[in-house]
Amino acid sequence: MLEEQQRAEARPPAPDWLLEAGLNRDAPAVYVHAGDCWYAGKRSRGVDRAVALRALAEGVTACSHCRPDSELGFLEG
Repeated sequence: MLEEQQRAEARPPAPDWLLEAGLNRDAPAVYVHAGDCWYAGKRSRGVDRAVALRALAEGVTACSHCRPDSELGFLEG
């Protein structure tokens, strides 16, 4: 039990924002998610607030389930 607790404590914290990549390595990002979004795919990686905002500004789609654009205060146009 102590070993499990140590592993949990050693784990890095969950990211605040996720960027989900396209189907292949060279494809652009397809979604921005909140860090705890249940809909984020396996191709997601943690990013900071500035990267998430830049992705939204460049036209990457905000996840319709977790609405990171609202959480980030991003207003289009």
